[in-house]
Amino acid sequence: MEIGSTSSCSKEHQKIYQEWFSYADSDGDGRITGPDAIKFFSLSKLSRAELKQVWALADSKRQGFLGFGEFVTSMQLVALAQAGNELSQDAIKNSDLTSLSPPQLDGLDVLIAKSKPLAKRTSLEFNGGVQIQPASPASSQWFSSKSQKKIPLTAVTSVVDGLKRLYIEKLKPLEVTYHFNDFVSPLLTNSDFDAKPMVMLLGQYSTGKTTFIKHLLRSSYPGAHIGPEPTTDRFVVVMSGTDERTVPGNTIAVQADMPYSGLTSFGTAFLSKFECSQMPHPLLEHITFVDTPGVLSGEKQRTQRSYDFTGVTSWFAAKCDLILLLFDPHKLDISDEFKRVISSLRGHDDKIRVVLNKADQIDTQQLMRVYGALMWSMGKVLNTPEVMRVYIGSFNDKPVNESAVGPLGKELFEREQDDLLADLKDIPKKACDRRINEFVKRARAAKIHAYIVSHLKKEMPAMMGKAKAQQRLIDNLEGEFAKIQREHHLPPGDFPNVDHFRDVLSGYSIDKFEKLKPKMIQAIDDMLGYDIPELLKNFRNPYE
Repeated sequence: MEIGSTSSCSKEHQKIYQEWFSYADSDGDGRITGPDAIKFFSLSKLSRAELKQVWALADSKRQGFLGFGEFVTSMQLVALAQAGNELSQDAIKNSDLTSLSPPQLDGLDVLIAKSKPLAKRTSLEFNGGVQIQPASPASSQWFSSKSQKKIPLTAVTSVVDGLKRLYIEKLKPLEVTYHFNDFVSPLLTNSDFDAKPMVMLLGQYSTGKTTFIKHLLRSSYPGAHIGPEPTTDRFVVVMSGTDERTVPGNTIAVQADMPYSGLTSFGTAFLSKFECSQMPHPLLEHITFVDTPGVLSGEKQRTQRSYDFTGVTSWFAAKCDLILLLFDPHKLDISDEFKRVISSLRGHDDKIRVVLNKADQIDTQQLMRVYGALMWSMGKVLNTPEVMRVYIGSFNDKPVNESAVGPLGKELFEREQDDLLADLKDIPKKACDRRINEFVKRARAAKIHAYIVSHLKKEMPAMMGKAKAQQRLIDNLEGEFAKIQREHHLPPGDFPNVDHFRDVLSGYSIDKFEKLKPKMIQAIDDMLGYDIPELLKNFRNPYE
């Protein structure tokens, strides 16, 4: 059973659960929060420990609330516990939840009957089933262009909503003041917070990136081309849609409900090499895949690209939840461009996994040598003593070539494939935690950026010799970074890339930058020290 899915319940039971959900949802926004759950679940007469487990299993994505799908799961878990069964992931897998009747909730019928005249309609009939309006009415207004009054904490109904509020009130003003969007990352929009988790595949041509996605989906996606030559010549976002179609890059980049508006900064040359492939698929309801052009070798191919390939991969890396680097046993050399791409992933090391694909094309002895050579190459490029996780296998729809790898090799490939699939299945569960992590990283980067910009402004003369002073600061940027680091006791690893910062800075007049505003810095410190911990505390398991 898929957590948060209504597919394991009959239409008759769905109607019952819909009525219960409407009653339990006190705000009418399609979300059962902790206080709602405590009040409603108490009718089950289960112990606090059992209800704690019910919430933990139902809210597996740690969003801090239950949507309708998660609510149905929680009710089935309550019924399971009432029947005397143990509550665990294994129990869910081994139980036939479709045969479970709705749980016994003491006095619920009387309570619903009393509340009916005041009940708010929050559901939509769709294809004979029931869907809940998922979006919080308040959160969709926070990103409108009109000035808004501050959103009180009581209007926040999830962790993500809370991050949106903190971004609008505290982080965005700092980013706008010090031009963070031009130097580091575009301003965030509503869709950036609500986007599904993304997995990006990188590798040289013909390492099996498109075939890997096809293997996971068990079908080809619209616009996919597979061959021994460089077939994927564009960045393709493979995502869920009502029908099978491809959408051009220029169109997708201007859609407000898509998190790709930041890609417009790479220009039309890139957007003509970007497209979105949509298709209905259960896996795509939880994960979006990013297929990339094969990385080529040699200076000639790099200069022939009409857009900043490394910059685009870096942009996607910041948005993605997992980055898969695919290698072929016959293509272990890491070209100059691939080296630049991997270097641009620095800071996202926790997201990177290496896949040695097509490993059944060589025998066991060769595989051992290839694996060692790959680890040596990656160690040189990443310049880190830690060993990366490498998955070995043949990720396509063909049976493993057992004549080459033998029965032991076949068993190894199957176990490695299971491990990788488990890693992918964990992505939706960790998406909320990842979003918090990325938000905190962004806040720290924006704070350091403000220190850098204001410091450079302070170093400029009041009247004469501004052009010479600016050039001196740009030429000695490493030294200025070191001064800022010592003055504010900042970790050197949090500072931006000097060369990139210098390139962007050369297009600005440093004299026009803003001075340091201590109140804005204090707001970020308060947000990191108090607001985010308080937010997480408010939306943790209500029975803890």
